[in-house]
Amino acid sequence: MRVALALLSLAALPAAAGCLDPDERRPGLALTGEAAAPASDWSFSDAHREIAIQVRTPYWIPHSVTIWCATLDGALYLGARDPESKRWPGWVDRDPRVRLGIGGRTYEVELAPVEDPERVARIRAAYARKYQLPETPSDGAPPTRYWSVSPRA
Repeated sequence: MRVALALLSLAALPAAAGCLDPDERRPGLALTGEAAAPASDWSFSDAHREIAIQVRTPYWIPHSVTIWCATLDGALYLGARDPESKRWPGWVDRDPRVRLGIGGRTYEVELAPVEDPERVARIRAAYARKYQLPETPSDGAPPTRYWSVSPRA
């Protein structure tokens, strides 16, 4: 009986771990929360200091982390400071289909890199307002990459 119980407990671990949300100090796996349709106006996300992003890894295990976000004219933008030091931005480059966790809900979305310098400056200003950051990065500051969020095609 003890052996069966131990085997059952071991079998339940991956299932329980499959729904481990991230926090500030550690990554998670699959995001939990009520599924919701992507918003046409993401301004509600301004009330959340951090949101979660779940990306697809090359080894088929969901990977999620907490990130900052900002809105501009109702559109949602995500950023990665020093993206070369993190794995998730590269995984987004490989597969831009991600899930976002915001306020207990999850959203199936697609990310697109933002490369237009004028738009990047406006997004940086939105981040600066939300997080009380300087609008212009200091000399020697690591780069930041931004992505726009849209519904999946």
